[in-house]
Amino acid sequence: MNYNKKKTIALGIAAVFLFLALFDGWQYGFFTILRFVVFAATAYTAWMAYQDKQEGWAWMMGAVAVLFNPFIPVYLERETWVVIDALVGVFNLTSIWLLELGKNIK
Repeated sequence: MNYNKKKTIALGIAAVFLFLALFDGWQYGFFTILRFVVFAATAYTAWMAYQDKQEGWAWMMGAVAVLFNPFIPVYLERETWVVIDALVGVFNLTSIWLLELGKNIK
């Protein structure tokens, strides 16, 4: 499986989790899994972007990974997380295409 397919799958799964988090009724365990999934997907994408010399993308994905890291959690109000989840979900989906576009523009 090539880099593009792995990146697309990872960011797509993370986006699905982020959009599911927008609905009420989830138990705390879901949000712990959400942190792991988003952290893993964005950290992996940051590493791949760094290897492709796309430093801007590496920093942006790294920042998202730090925000969602499950090891030293960032605690915010639920209303704040709803906005962040929506924005990062859209960011993940659009970055699937924009990362490839940036790779071709080099």
